[in-house]
Amino acid sequence: MGTRPFPLQGREISDTSNTRIIMKTLTTAFCSLSFTMILLPGGSLADEPFNGKNLQGWSFKKKGALQPKWVTGTPKLAAGNPKALVAEGAGGAMVNVVTGHGQSIDIYSDQKWGSCRIELEVLVAKGANSGVYVMGEYEVQVLDSYGKEKLGGGDMGAIYGAQPPRTNACKKPGEWQKYEIDFLAPKFDATGKKTSNARFLVVKLNGKVLHENVEMKGPTPSGVIGREAATGPIMFQGDHGPVAYRNINITPLRK
Repeated sequence: MGTRPFPLQGREISDTSNTRIIMKTLTTAFCSLSFTMILLPGGSLADEPFNGKNLQGWSFKKKGALQPKWVTGTPKLAAGNPKALVAEGAGGAMVNVVTGHGQSIDIYSDQKWGSCRIELEVLVAKGANSGVYVMGEYEVQVLDSYGKEKLGGGDMGAIYGAQPPRTNACKKPGEWQKYEIDFLAPKFDATGKKTSNARFLVVKLNGKVLHENVEMKGPTPSGVIGREAATGPIMFQGDHGPVAYRNINITPLRK
């Protein structure tokens, strides 16, 4: 039994094999569109607050007489000292070139976001400590936790002070690692009263899910302004040790 002809862009398709080809093409196109929408949940292109060349568009959080040690370049473990980083060249990553605790200060973007998806790569030296402060106030921990079996609220991937990671996804010191964070900003009414708490919808490290739907009743200590707001920057902790960040992409979420 033959197929019934139907019009498609001024042409008639009456052959079964041709119909299958058309349907396969439409299905592929639909899947591609769906994938794009997942990658761009806010319907807009991701922001790239770090241009890969210099620190234009970034500010430092003052802390006494300490001076920033952030530079740009290609980071690698220092020869003879795996607890330190050196930066080679003039661009590629933002690198906190210190050898230990309390030698530099935090850095944060001038641009601000509300609910968003954050994708970035981070590299730490041996024993190093840092943190990704979403909206400048909610910290996802960065720490050399490679090989550690018992994880706590201060280990790599922890939502600091709120919840330890469910698994250890940390790589060796000196290797690039990728964070993917979907975050729901707190909401406020017209008077400034908070009507809903912030939430980490999903936190992934190196492809492994560490957290899902974690409610934040308040900010992490030592943020940019120390209080919650509808929007905020991204901040990287710089007063705790050598660390590097690159490929920072932030996409607004429609939530």
